[in-house]
Amino acid sequence: MLTQKTVTSMLLGHAVADAVGVPVEFTKRYKLKDNPVVDMRAYGTYGQPAGTWSDDTSLTVAAMESMARLKKIDYADIMKNFLAWYNEDKFTATDETFDCGNTTANAISNFADGIPPLECGPDHENSAANGGLMRISPVAMYVYFKHGNNFYPETFETVHNFSSITHGNKNCLIAAGIYCSVAAGIFDGQTLQLAISKGLSRAQNFYGNLREFKEAFKNFERLFDKNFDKFFEDEIKSTGYVVASLEAAIWCLLNTDNYKDLVLKAVNLGGDTDTIGAIAGGLAGAFYGLEQIPQNWLDVLKKKKYLEKIAADFYNAFN
Repeated sequence: MLTQKTVTSMLLGHAVADAVGVPVEFTKRYKLKDNPVVDMRAYGTYGQPAGTWSDDTSLTVAAMESMARLKKIDYADIMKNFLAWYNEDKFTATDETFDCGNTTANAISNFADGIPPLECGPDHENSAANGGLMRISPVAMYVYFKHGNNFYPETFETVHNFSSITHGNKNCLIAAGIYCSVAAGIFDGQTLQLAISKGLSRAQNFYGNLREFKEAFKNFERLFDKNFDKFFEDEIKSTGYVVASLEAAIWCLLNTDNYKDLVLKAVNLGGDTDTIGAIAGGLAGAFYGLEQIPQNWLDVLKKKKYLEKIAADFYNAFN
């Protein structure tokens, strides 16, 4: 069951993990071995104060605000919010926009040039970045409110459309579908292992039988290895490639048993630390709940009350 508390814990779990990762984004893994992240840090890569979340949370919040206000998905309105974030520093932690991926920037530029929202996200070979996956949780909650833990072709279509406004590459669509499928199991109260297993199985049944996704789906085969959770850390990549980011997030979820350890494991992989943290942190927040998010991390999280209000408005719009 998707309660207001779960919506809040998913958003705060996402934002906190994002903020833990921001100061060390792009740091190499071997450097973090010598100086691992063990707590919320300040400054670092972008010179931001402790508790500052990045584009991962800004775009998630921008989408949730539109959906809550209109009580539906309006892709043009969501893109207007993205444009306001990009140009006017709206939906930010410190009233400053920073860290925008190239694919997202291109999509926002396309929208500003008058291209229809569902055609804005690039779909070429080099656009399989994680910028759509990092903000996909609002649609995961939306389709659960609409359909529960039942995924129909139109459910996947809604998820794909939500990704496509910035990321239309088929790898991005599949990653979004897998994430939402796993999230539905968590919302249903399944164990984390079962939610991941059943979520992957459902995605395999859908994408594995569609010719248009056949080639791209091959890129996800490692996730379906029965021993994936036993892969060594060196086998897990932590780049901005959407398949690698999803793998890293799922691997961290399977190899920890609490929220704090999950976030620290994800961030200390190095590379795209804020996004991998956010992807895993949102799912972990929904699963473990607010009580497991360290209070000292919540205490320094920027605009915490604002995030809580967005979560409450979103829940009230669709419950």
